[in-house]
Amino acid sequence: MILSGAEIVVKTLIEQKIKTIFGYPGGTVIDIYDQLYKHSDEIEHVLAAHEQGASHAADGYARASGDIGVVLATSGPGATNLVTGIATAYLDSVPLLAITGNVGTSMIGKDSFQEIDITGVTLPITKHNFLVRNVEELADTIREAIKIAKSGRPGPVLVDIPKNVQQQLTEYIPAEPVVIEPIADVKDADVEEAVKMIEVANRPYIYFGGGAVRANAGKLIEELAEKMDGVMGASMMGLSEVPDSNPRYLGMQGMHGHYASSIAMAEADLIIAIGVRFSDRATGNTSKFSTEAKKIHVDVDISEFNKNINVDLSVAGNIRDFLDKVITKISKKDNKAWMIRVDTLKDQEKKQEDPNFLPMLAVRAASDITTPDTRCITDVGQHQMWAAQHYAFTEKRTWVSSGGLGTMGFGMGAAIGAAYGSGKRSVLFTGDGSFAMNMNELATAVTYNVPLTIVLMNNGVLGMVRQWQTLFYDKKYSNTVLQRKTDFVKYAEAMGATGFKAESIEEFKDVFEKAYALEGPALIDLRIDKDEMVLPMVPAGGTFDKIITERGDK
Repeated sequence: MILSGAEIVVKTLIEQKIKTIFGYPGGTVIDIYDQLYKHSDEIEHVLAAHEQGASHAADGYARASGDIGVVLATSGPGATNLVTGIATAYLDSVPLLAITGNVGTSMIGKDSFQEIDITGVTLPITKHNFLVRNVEELADTIREAIKIAKSGRPGPVLVDIPKNVQQQLTEYIPAEPVVIEPIADVKDADVEEAVKMIEVANRPYIYFGGGAVRANAGKLIEELAEKMDGVMGASMMGLSEVPDSNPRYLGMQGMHGHYASSIAMAEADLIIAIGVRFSDRATGNTSKFSTEAKKIHVDVDISEFNKNINVDLSVAGNIRDFLDKVITKISKKDNKAWMIRVDTLKDQEKKQEDPNFLPMLAVRAASDITTPDTRCITDVGQHQMWAAQHYAFTEKRTWVSSGGLGTMGFGMGAAIGAAYGSGKRSVLFTGDGSFAMNMNELATAVTYNVPLTIVLMNNGVLGMVRQWQTLFYDKKYSNTVLQRKTDFVKYAEAMGATGFKAESIEEFKDVFEKAYALEGPALIDLRIDKDEMVLPMVPAGGTFDKIITERGDK
Protein backbone atom coordinates (compact mmCIF):
# COMPACT_ATOMS: atom_id res chain seq x y z
CA MET A 1 0.00 0.00 0.00
CA ILE A 2 1.15 3.56 -0.74
CA LEU A 3 1.37 5.72 2.37
CA SER A 4 2.92 8.98 3.46
CA GLY A 5 6.02 8.93 5.61
CA ALA A 6 4.01 10.21 8.57
CA GLU A 7 1.52 7.34 8.33
CA ILE A 8 4.40 4.90 7.92
CA VAL A 9 5.79 6.13 11.24
CA VAL A 10 2.52 5.43 13.03
CA LYS A 11 1.83 2.16 11.18
CA THR A 12 5.31 0.88 11.99
CA LEU A 13 4.92 1.68 15.69
CA ILE A 14 1.60 -0.17 15.75
CA GLU A 15 3.14 -3.07 13.84
CA GLN A 16 5.91 -3.24 16.47
CA LYS A 17 3.30 -3.55 19.27
CA ILE A 18 3.82 -0.04 20.65
CA LYS A 19 0.67 0.75 22.60
CA THR A 20 1.52 4.12 24.19
CA ILE A 21 3.72 7.04 23.23
CA PHE A 22 4.40 10.29 25.04
CA GLY A 23 5.01 13.60 23.36
CA TYR A 24 4.26 17.18 22.44
CA PRO A 25 3.26 18.45 18.97
CA GLY A 26 4.91 21.15 16.86
CA GLY A 27 5.32 22.35 13.32
CA THR A 28 7.63 19.65 11.99
CA VAL A 29 5.58 16.78 13.40
CA ILE A 30 2.06 17.99 12.50
CA ASP A 31 1.83 15.29 9.83
CA ILE A 32 2.68 12.56 12.35
CA TYR A 33 0.13 13.95 14.81
CA ASP A 34 -2.46 13.98 12.05
CA GLN A 35 -1.88 10.25 11.61
CA LEU A 36 -1.98 9.65 15.37
CA TYR A 37 -5.43 11.25 15.31
CA LYS A 38 -6.55 8.87 12.55
CA HIS A 39 -5.12 5.83 14.36
CA SER A 40 -6.07 6.79 17.92
CA ASP A 41 -8.01 3.56 18.33
CA GLU A 42 -4.78 1.58 17.77
CA ILE A 43 -2.15 3.61 19.62
CA GLU A 44 -2.51 5.97 22.58
CA HIS A 45 -0.71 9.30 22.77
CA VAL A 46 -0.18 10.97 26.16
CA LEU A 47 0.28 14.73 25.89
CA ALA A 48 2.85 15.95 28.41
CA ALA A 49 3.21 19.51 29.67
CA HIS A 50 6.82 19.69 28.46
CA GLU A 51 9.00 17.52 26.25
CA GLN A 52 11.38 16.73 29.12
CA GLY A 53 8.44 15.38 31.09
CA ALA A 54 7.45 13.31 28.07
CA SER A 55 10.93 11.82 27.78
CA HIS A 56 10.96 10.90 31.47
CA ALA A 57 7.49 9.37 31.08
CA ALA A 58 8.72 7.17 28.23
CA ASP A 59 11.68 6.21 30.42
CA GLY A 60 9.44 5.36 33.40
CA TYR A 61 7.20 3.34 31.10
CA ALA A 62 10.18 1.27 29.97
CA ARG A 63 11.54 0.67 33.48
CA ALA A 64 8.18 -0.34 34.92
CA SER A 65 7.12 -2.55 32.00
CA GLY A 66 10.41 -4.01 30.77
CA ASP A 67 9.45 -2.90 27.25
CA ILE A 68 10.64 0.04 25.15
CA GLY A 69 9.40 3.57 25.83
CA VAL A 70 8.60 5.93 22.95
CA VAL A 71 8.65 9.74 22.93
CA LEU A 72 7.80 12.14 20.08
CA ALA A 73 8.81 15.81 19.77
CA THR A 74 9.11 18.53 17.18
CA SER A 75 12.36 20.07 15.94
CA GLY A 76 14.49 22.75 17.55
CA PRO A 77 13.49 23.40 21.18
CA GLY A 78 11.18 20.39 21.19
CA ALA A 79 14.09 18.14 20.31
CA THR A 80 16.56 19.78 22.68
CA ASN A 81 14.05 19.55 25.52
CA LEU A 82 14.39 15.76 25.19
CA VAL A 83 18.13 15.79 25.80
CA THR A 84 18.07 15.44 29.60
CA GLY A 85 15.58 12.59 29.33
CA ILE A 86 17.63 10.83 26.68
CA ALA A 87 20.80 11.23 28.77
CA THR A 88 18.98 9.87 31.83
CA ALA A 89 17.97 6.76 29.87
CA TYR A 90 21.47 6.39 28.44
CA LEU A 91 23.23 6.44 31.81
CA ASP A 92 20.79 3.83 33.18
CA SER A 93 20.66 1.62 30.05
CA VAL A 94 16.93 2.11 29.45
CA PRO A 95 15.45 1.13 26.05
CA LEU A 96 14.00 4.34 24.62
CA LEU A 97 12.95 5.40 21.11
CA ALA A 98 12.98 9.17 20.59
CA ILE A 99 11.36 10.37 17.36
CA THR A 100 11.91 13.98 16.35
CA GLY A 101 10.77 16.04 13.41
CA ASN A 102 13.12 18.34 11.54
CA VAL A 103 12.97 20.96 8.82
CA GLY A 104 12.83 19.76 5.23
CA THR A 105 16.01 18.27 3.82
CA SER A 106 16.50 21.25 1.47
CA MET A 107 16.53 23.58 4.51
CA ILE A 108 18.93 21.60 6.68
CA GLY A 109 22.12 23.53 7.46
CA LYS A 110 20.60 26.95 6.68
CA ASP A 111 19.66 28.02 10.22
CA SER A 112 16.02 27.54 9.34
CA PHE A 113 13.30 28.27 11.89
CA GLN A 114 13.45 25.71 14.70
CA GLU A 115 16.28 23.82 13.02
CA ILE A 116 18.78 21.97 15.19
CA ASP A 117 21.24 19.18 14.44
CA ILE A 118 19.69 16.90 17.04
CA THR A 119 21.59 13.85 15.81
CA GLY A 120 24.82 15.75 16.45
CA VAL A 121 23.60 17.00 19.81
CA THR A 122 22.62 13.53 21.02
CA LEU A 123 25.49 11.55 19.52
CA PRO A 124 27.28 11.09 22.90
CA ILE A 125 24.08 10.14 24.78
CA THR A 126 22.41 7.67 22.41
CA LYS A 127 23.22 4.09 21.62
CA HIS A 128 22.70 5.07 17.98
CA ASN A 129 20.81 7.73 16.05
CA PHE A 130 19.46 8.20 12.55
CA LEU A 131 18.66 11.10 10.23
CA VAL A 132 16.19 9.70 7.67
CA ARG A 133 16.63 11.40 4.30
CA ASN A 134 14.62 8.97 2.15
CA VAL A 135 11.05 7.91 2.85
CA GLU A 136 11.82 4.47 1.40
CA GLU A 137 14.14 3.84 4.39
CA LEU A 138 11.76 5.09 7.06
CA ALA A 139 9.95 1.92 8.17
CA ASP A 140 13.11 -0.18 8.28
CA THR A 141 14.95 2.58 10.17
CA ILE A 142 12.30 2.64 12.91
CA ARG A 143 12.41 -1.15 13.14
CA GLU A 144 16.19 -1.10 13.37
CA ALA A 145 16.07 1.61 16.00
CA ILE A 146 13.76 -0.48 18.18
CA LYS A 147 15.98 -3.51 17.74
CA ILE A 148 19.11 -1.59 18.70
CA ALA A 149 17.44 0.03 21.71
CA LYS A 150 16.31 -3.32 23.12
CA SER A 151 19.27 -5.55 22.19
CA GLY A 152 22.32 -6.37 24.30
CA ARG A 153 22.82 -3.59 26.81
CA PRO A 154 19.71 -1.48 26.15
CA GLY A 155 19.74 2.25 25.59
CA PRO A 156 18.09 5.18 23.82
CA VAL A 157 18.01 5.53 20.04
CA LEU A 158 16.90 8.68 18.22
CA VAL A 159 15.28 8.86 14.78
CA ASP A 160 15.16 12.36 13.23
CA ILE A 161 12.69 12.72 10.35
CA PRO A 162 12.64 15.83 8.13
CA LYS A 163 9.20 17.26 7.35
CA ASN A 164 9.33 16.54 3.62
CA VAL A 165 10.16 12.87 4.33
CA GLN A 166 6.99 12.67 6.42
CA GLN A 167 4.99 14.03 3.48
CA GLN A 168 6.51 11.92 0.72
CA LEU A 169 4.73 8.76 -0.46
CA THR A 170 6.11 5.28 -0.80
CA GLU A 171 5.02 1.69 -0.52
CA TYR A 172 4.63 0.42 3.01
CA ILE A 173 5.21 -3.29 3.49
CA PRO A 174 4.17 -4.52 6.95
CA ALA A 175 6.61 -6.62 8.92
CA GLU A 176 6.63 -8.74 12.06
CA PRO A 177 7.86 -7.29 15.36
CA VAL A 178 11.64 -7.23 15.40
CA VAL A 179 13.45 -10.13 17.01
CA ILE A 180 16.04 -9.09 19.53
CA GLU A 181 19.51 -10.56 19.05
CA PRO A 182 20.10 -13.27 21.68
CA ILE A 183 22.90 -12.66 24.13
CA ALA A 184 25.71 -15.16 23.71
CA ASP A 185 26.19 -17.84 26.35
CA VAL A 186 29.21 -17.51 28.60
CA LYS A 187 32.38 -19.50 27.97
CA ASP A 188 32.67 -22.82 29.78
CA ALA A 189 36.22 -21.98 30.80
CA ASP A 190 34.98 -18.86 32.58
CA VAL A 191 32.35 -20.91 34.40
CA GLU A 192 34.96 -23.43 35.55
CA GLU A 193 37.22 -20.66 36.84
CA ALA A 194 34.32 -19.02 38.67
CA VAL A 195 33.41 -22.33 40.30
CA LYS A 196 36.98 -22.73 41.56
CA MET A 197 36.92 -19.25 43.07
CA ILE A 198 33.57 -19.87 44.78
CA GLU A 199 34.67 -23.23 46.20
CA VAL A 200 37.60 -21.67 48.09
CA ALA A 201 35.73 -18.54 49.24
CA ASN A 202 34.69 -18.25 52.88
CA ARG A 203 33.05 -14.80 52.73
CA PRO A 204 31.20 -14.57 49.39
CA TYR A 205 29.12 -11.52 48.44
CA ILE A 206 26.93 -11.13 45.34
CA TYR A 207 26.69 -7.55 44.09
CA PHE A 208 23.97 -7.06 41.48
CA GLY A 209 22.58 -4.10 39.56
CA GLY A 210 20.50 -2.94 36.63
CA GLY A 211 21.86 -5.64 34.35
CA ALA A 212 20.45 -8.27 36.68
CA VAL A 213 17.05 -6.55 36.53
CA ARG A 214 17.06 -6.59 32.74
CA ALA A 215 18.12 -10.24 32.74
CA ASN A 216 15.37 -11.13 35.22
CA ALA A 217 18.07 -12.87 37.23
CA GLY A 218 16.80 -12.36 40.77
CA LYS A 219 15.65 -15.90 41.49
CA LEU A 220 18.93 -17.34 40.26
CA ILE A 221 20.93 -14.86 42.32
CA GLU A 222 18.99 -15.95 45.42
CA GLU A 223 19.62 -19.58 44.56
CA LEU A 224 23.35 -19.00 44.14
CA ALA A 225 23.56 -17.13 47.45
CA GLU A 226 21.80 -20.00 49.20
CA LYS A 227 23.97 -22.72 47.70
CA MET A 228 27.30 -21.00 48.33
CA ASP A 229 26.13 -19.72 51.76
CA GLY A 230 26.74 -16.10 50.91
CA VAL A 231 24.97 -12.77 51.05
CA MET A 232 23.64 -10.30 48.48
CA GLY A 233 23.70 -6.54 48.05
CA ALA A 234 22.41 -4.30 45.29
CA SER A 235 23.46 -1.16 43.54
CA MET A 236 20.67 1.42 43.50
CA MET A 237 19.72 0.25 40.01
CA GLY A 238 19.33 -3.33 41.24
CA LEU A 239 16.64 -2.58 43.82
CA SER A 240 13.46 -4.69 43.70
CA GLU A 241 15.08 -7.57 41.77
CA VAL A 242 15.50 -9.54 45.00
CA PRO A 243 12.80 -9.22 47.68
CA ASP A 244 13.76 -7.46 50.88
CA SER A 245 12.34 -10.40 52.82
CA ASN A 246 15.24 -12.68 51.86
CA PRO A 247 17.46 -12.87 54.98
CA ARG A 248 20.58 -13.12 52.83
CA TYR A 249 19.77 -9.83 51.11
CA LEU A 250 21.40 -6.88 52.86
CA GLY A 251 19.98 -4.12 50.68
CA MET A 252 21.64 -1.35 48.75
CA GLN A 253 25.35 -0.78 49.32
CA GLY A 254 27.55 2.21 48.56
CA MET A 255 27.77 5.87 49.55
CA HIS A 256 24.31 5.85 51.17
CA GLY A 257 23.78 2.12 51.30
CA HIS A 258 22.87 -0.03 54.26
CA TYR A 259 25.66 -0.32 56.81
CA ALA A 260 25.59 -4.14 56.87
CA SER A 261 25.61 -4.37 53.07
CA SER A 262 28.51 -1.96 52.58
CA ILE A 263 30.68 -3.37 55.38
CA ALA A 264 30.01 -6.97 54.30
CA MET A 265 31.13 -6.08 50.81
CA ALA A 266 34.28 -4.44 52.20
CA GLU A 267 35.07 -7.56 54.27
CA ALA A 268 34.20 -10.19 51.63
CA ASP A 269 36.88 -12.46 50.21
CA LEU A 270 34.92 -12.96 46.98
CA ILE A 271 32.66 -10.47 45.18
CA ILE A 272 30.52 -11.75 42.31
CA ALA A 273 29.38 -8.64 40.44
CA ILE A 274 26.31 -9.23 38.26
CA GLY A 275 25.26 -6.55 35.77
CA VAL A 276 26.90 -3.60 37.52
CA ARG A 277 29.41 -0.95 36.50
CA PHE A 278 31.21 -0.33 39.81
CA SER A 279 30.06 3.30 39.96
CA ASP A 280 32.08 5.72 42.07
CA ARG A 281 29.04 6.00 44.36
CA ALA A 282 29.32 2.26 44.98
CA THR A 283 33.07 1.94 45.43
CA GLY A 284 34.39 5.09 47.05
CA ASN A 285 38.18 5.16 46.74
CA THR A 286 38.78 2.63 43.97
CA SER A 287 42.37 1.92 45.03
CA LYS A 288 41.14 0.80 48.45
CA PHE A 289 37.90 -0.90 47.39
CA SER A 290 37.53 -4.42 48.85
CA THR A 291 41.24 -5.07 48.50
CA GLU A 292 41.08 -8.49 50.18
CA ALA A 293 38.43 -9.82 47.79
CA LYS A 294 38.78 -11.74 44.59
CA LYS A 295 36.35 -10.32 42.07
CA ILE A 296 34.23 -11.90 39.31
CA HIS A 297 32.46 -9.48 36.98
CA VAL A 298 29.61 -10.78 34.77
CA ASP A 299 28.12 -8.43 32.18
CA VAL A 300 26.83 -8.24 28.62
CA ASP A 301 28.95 -5.16 27.92
CA ILE A 302 32.67 -5.89 27.74
CA SER A 303 33.49 -2.17 27.94
CA GLU A 304 32.62 -2.30 31.64
CA PHE A 305 35.35 -4.81 32.46
CA ASN A 306 38.24 -3.28 34.39
CA LYS A 307 36.93 0.22 33.62
CA ASN A 308 36.55 1.33 37.22
CA ILE A 309 37.69 -1.68 39.22
CA ASN A 310 40.22 -4.31 38.14
CA VAL A 311 38.79 -7.79 38.57
CA ASP A 312 40.22 -11.30 38.64
CA LEU A 313 37.72 -12.83 36.22
CA SER A 314 35.66 -11.07 33.54
CA VAL A 315 32.73 -13.08 32.19
CA ALA A 316 31.05 -11.74 29.06
CA GLY A 317 27.63 -12.98 28.02
CA ASN A 318 24.23 -14.07 29.23
CA ILE A 319 23.88 -13.49 32.97
CA ARG A 320 21.23 -16.18 33.43
CA ASP A 321 23.37 -18.70 31.55
CA PHE A 322 26.29 -17.96 33.88
CA LEU A 323 24.18 -18.34 37.02
CA ASP A 324 22.50 -21.53 35.80
CA LYS A 325 25.80 -23.20 35.05
CA VAL A 326 27.57 -22.10 38.22
CA ILE A 327 24.69 -23.15 40.46
CA THR A 328 24.74 -26.60 38.87
CA LYS A 329 28.48 -27.06 39.31
CA ILE A 330 29.26 -25.73 42.80
CA SER A 331 28.88 -27.82 45.92
CA LYS A 332 26.65 -26.81 48.83
CA LYS A 333 28.75 -24.74 51.21
CA ASP A 334 28.64 -23.87 54.90
CA ASN A 335 30.26 -20.53 55.75
CA LYS A 336 29.07 -20.39 59.35
CA ALA A 337 31.59 -17.83 60.56
CA TRP A 338 30.68 -15.48 57.71
CA MET A 339 26.98 -15.65 58.45
CA ILE A 340 27.64 -14.99 62.15
CA ARG A 341 29.64 -11.89 61.16
CA VAL A 342 26.84 -10.72 58.87
CA ASP A 343 24.30 -11.13 61.67
CA THR A 344 26.52 -8.93 63.86
CA LEU A 345 26.57 -6.27 61.13
CA LYS A 346 22.78 -6.42 60.88
CA ASP A 347 22.50 -5.92 64.64
CA GLN A 348 24.89 -2.96 64.50
CA GLU A 349 22.84 -1.43 61.68
CA LYS A 350 19.63 -1.83 63.62
CA LYS A 351 21.13 -0.05 66.64
CA GLN A 352 22.10 2.91 64.45
CA GLU A 353 18.47 3.65 63.58
CA ASP A 354 16.72 6.61 65.16
CA PRO A 355 13.24 5.25 66.02
CA ASN A 356 11.77 8.77 65.69
CA PHE A 357 13.31 9.56 62.27
CA LEU A 358 10.32 10.88 60.31
CA PRO A 359 11.56 10.26 56.74
CA MET A 360 12.29 6.62 57.55
CA LEU A 361 8.95 6.17 59.32
CA ALA A 362 7.06 7.78 56.43
CA VAL A 363 8.70 5.61 53.77
CA ARG A 364 8.08 2.45 55.80
CA ALA A 365 4.47 3.45 56.44
CA ALA A 366 3.89 4.02 52.74
CA SER A 367 5.53 0.68 51.97
CA ASP A 368 3.24 -1.07 54.46
CA ILE A 369 0.09 0.52 53.02
CA THR A 370 0.79 0.04 49.31
CA THR A 371 0.21 -3.19 47.43
CA PRO A 372 3.31 -5.18 46.41
CA ASP A 373 2.87 -4.32 42.71
CA THR A 374 2.78 -0.55 43.31
CA ARG A 375 5.59 1.23 41.49
CA CYS A 376 7.87 3.26 43.76
CA ILE A 377 9.31 6.23 41.86
CA THR A 378 11.68 8.91 43.12
CA ASP A 379 13.19 12.17 42.09
CA VAL A 380 16.82 12.78 43.11
CA GLY A 381 18.08 13.89 46.49
CA GLN A 382 17.73 12.92 50.13
CA HIS A 383 14.21 11.55 49.63
CA GLN A 384 15.58 9.23 46.94
CA MET A 385 18.07 7.69 49.33
CA TRP A 386 15.52 7.39 52.13
CA ALA A 387 13.18 5.56 49.77
CA ALA A 388 16.00 3.31 48.55
CA GLN A 389 16.98 2.49 52.13
CA HIS A 390 13.58 1.93 53.71
CA TYR A 391 10.96 0.94 51.10
CA ALA A 392 10.36 -2.81 51.24
CA PHE A 393 10.32 -4.31 47.75
CA THR A 394 8.68 -7.65 47.12
CA GLU A 395 8.03 -7.62 43.37
CA LYS A 396 10.32 -7.00 40.41
CA ARG A 397 10.44 -3.71 38.50
CA THR A 398 8.72 -1.80 41.25
CA TRP A 399 11.64 0.64 41.68
CA VAL A 400 12.03 3.52 39.20
CA SER A 401 14.74 6.11 39.86
CA SER A 402 17.46 8.03 38.04
CA GLY A 403 20.81 6.55 39.02
CA GLY A 404 23.62 7.42 36.64
CA LEU A 405 22.64 10.97 35.69
CA GLY A 406 20.89 11.79 38.96
CA THR A 407 18.19 13.86 37.29
CA MET A 408 16.24 16.17 39.54
CA GLY A 409 12.81 16.61 37.94
CA PHE A 410 12.74 13.00 36.72
CA GLY A 411 10.01 11.88 39.10
CA MET A 412 6.73 13.36 37.85
CA GLY A 413 7.15 12.26 34.25
CA ALA A 414 8.55 8.88 35.27
CA ALA A 415 5.68 8.25 37.70
CA ILE A 416 3.14 8.94 34.96
CA GLY A 417 4.99 6.64 32.56
CA ALA A 418 5.35 3.93 35.19
CA ALA A 419 1.61 3.95 35.81
CA TYR A 420 0.97 3.47 32.09
CA GLY A 421 3.69 0.86 31.71
CA SER A 422 2.59 -1.27 34.65
CA GLY A 423 -1.13 -0.60 34.78
CA LYS A 424 -0.61 -0.11 38.52
CA ARG A 425 -0.63 2.84 40.88
CA SER A 426 2.56 4.87 41.24
CA VAL A 427 3.87 6.37 44.47
CA LEU A 428 6.34 9.19 43.91
CA PHE A 429 8.77 10.25 46.63
CA THR A 430 10.07 13.72 45.85
CA GLY A 431 11.43 16.84 47.52
CA ASP A 432 10.42 20.46 47.18
CA GLY A 433 13.55 21.12 45.12
CA SER A 434 13.11 18.24 42.67
CA PHE A 435 9.34 18.60 42.41
CA ALA A 436 9.61 22.28 41.43
CA MET A 437 11.70 21.36 38.40
CA ASN A 438 8.86 19.54 36.61
CA MET A 439 5.78 20.20 38.73
CA ASN A 440 3.96 21.24 35.56
CA GLU A 441 3.52 17.53 34.83
CA LEU A 442 0.94 17.40 37.63
CA ALA A 443 -1.35 18.92 35.00
CA THR A 444 -0.70 15.86 32.82
CA ALA A 445 -1.44 13.48 35.70
CA VAL A 446 -4.72 15.25 36.40
CA THR A 447 -5.76 15.41 32.74
CA TYR A 448 -5.35 11.66 32.33
CA ASN A 449 -6.47 10.83 35.88
CA VAL A 450 -3.24 8.92 36.45
CA PRO A 451 -3.30 6.75 39.60
CA LEU A 452 -0.53 8.57 41.43
CA THR A 453 0.25 9.41 45.05
CA ILE A 454 2.96 12.05 45.55
CA VAL A 455 4.85 12.18 48.84
CA LEU A 456 6.60 15.55 48.82
CA MET A 457 9.21 15.72 51.58
CA ASN A 458 9.22 19.44 52.16
CA ASN A 459 12.17 20.82 54.13
CA GLY A 460 12.52 24.20 52.41
CA VAL A 461 16.09 23.46 51.30
CA LEU A 462 18.07 21.56 48.71
CA GLY A 463 18.64 18.83 51.25
CA MET A 464 21.43 16.71 49.79
CA VAL A 465 23.64 19.64 48.81
CA ARG A 466 22.93 21.28 52.17
CA GLN A 467 23.97 18.06 53.91
CA TRP A 468 27.34 18.25 52.15
CA GLN A 469 27.63 21.91 53.12
CA THR A 470 26.97 20.94 56.74
CA LEU A 471 29.54 18.15 56.80
CA PHE A 472 32.29 19.43 54.54
CA TYR A 473 31.81 23.18 53.88
CA ASP A 474 31.60 24.64 57.40
CA LYS A 475 27.83 25.14 57.19
CA LYS A 476 28.09 27.82 54.51
CA TYR A 477 24.65 27.36 52.99
CA SER A 478 25.20 28.99 49.63
CA ASN A 479 21.92 28.99 47.67
CA THR A 480 20.52 25.85 49.24
CA VAL A 481 17.91 27.55 51.43
CA LEU A 482 14.99 27.97 49.04
CA GLN A 483 12.95 30.65 50.86
CA ARG A 484 10.00 29.94 48.59
CA LYS A 485 6.44 30.73 49.55
CA THR A 486 4.81 27.90 47.59
CA ASP A 487 1.79 26.28 49.19
CA PHE A 488 1.95 22.82 47.63
CA VAL A 489 -1.50 21.79 48.88
CA LYS A 490 -3.08 24.79 47.18
CA TYR A 491 -0.96 24.16 44.10
CA ALA A 492 -2.20 20.58 43.87
CA GLU A 493 -5.78 21.72 44.23
CA ALA A 494 -5.31 24.47 41.64
CA MET A 495 -4.04 21.87 39.18
CA GLY A 496 -7.06 19.67 39.85
CA ALA A 497 -5.45 17.14 42.19
CA THR A 498 -6.19 16.46 45.84
CA GLY A 499 -3.83 17.98 48.40
CA PHE A 500 -2.97 16.91 51.93
CA LYS A 501 -0.56 18.15 54.58
CA ALA A 502 1.21 16.18 57.33
CA GLU A 503 3.68 17.13 60.03
CA SER A 504 3.87 13.91 62.07
CA ILE A 505 3.95 10.20 61.36
CA GLU A 506 0.43 9.80 62.72
CA GLU A 507 -0.88 12.50 60.36
CA PHE A 508 1.09 11.03 57.48
CA LYS A 509 -0.32 7.53 57.90
CA ASP A 510 -3.84 8.93 57.99
CA VAL A 511 -3.55 11.09 54.89
CA PHE A 512 -1.48 8.56 52.94
CA GLU A 513 -4.21 5.96 53.28
CA LYS A 514 -6.73 8.51 52.02
CA ALA A 515 -4.51 9.64 49.15
CA TYR A 516 -3.63 6.11 48.10
CA ALA A 517 -7.31 5.12 48.03
CA LEU A 518 -8.20 7.86 45.53
CA GLU A 519 -8.62 7.01 41.88
CA GLY A 520 -6.51 9.86 40.51
CA PRO A 521 -3.51 11.96 41.58
CA ALA A 522 -3.01 13.26 45.10
CA LEU A 523 -0.16 15.14 46.76
CA ILE A 524 0.96 14.99 50.39
CA ASP A 525 3.02 17.92 51.66
CA LEU A 526 5.06 16.19 54.38
CA ARG A 527 6.98 18.69 56.46
CA ILE A 528 10.40 17.48 57.60
CA ASP A 529 13.26 19.22 59.38
CA LYS A 530 15.84 20.92 57.17
CA ASP A 531 18.69 19.38 59.17
CA GLU A 532 17.72 15.75 58.63
CA MET A 533 20.49 13.75 56.97
CA VAL A 534 20.91 10.67 54.84
CA LEU A 535 23.01 8.24 56.86
CA PRO A 536 25.07 6.10 56.59
CA MET A 537 27.33 8.09 54.31
CA VAL A 538 30.71 7.35 52.79
CA PRO A 539 32.31 10.68 51.75
CA ALA A 540 33.14 10.97 48.06
CA GLY A 541 36.41 9.16 47.40
CA GLY A 542 36.35 7.77 50.92
CA THR A 543 36.56 4.25 52.24
CA PHE A 544 34.01 2.07 54.00
CA ASP A 545 36.02 1.92 57.19
CA LYS A 546 35.36 5.67 57.52
CA ILE A 547 31.61 5.40 57.06
CA ILE A 548 29.57 8.12 58.80
CA THR A 549 26.73 6.58 60.79
CA GLU A 550 25.80 9.41 63.16
CA ARG A 551 25.30 13.14 62.76
CA GLY A 552 28.32 13.88 64.94
CA ASP A 553 30.69 11.76 62.83
CA LYS A 554 32.87 13.45 60.24
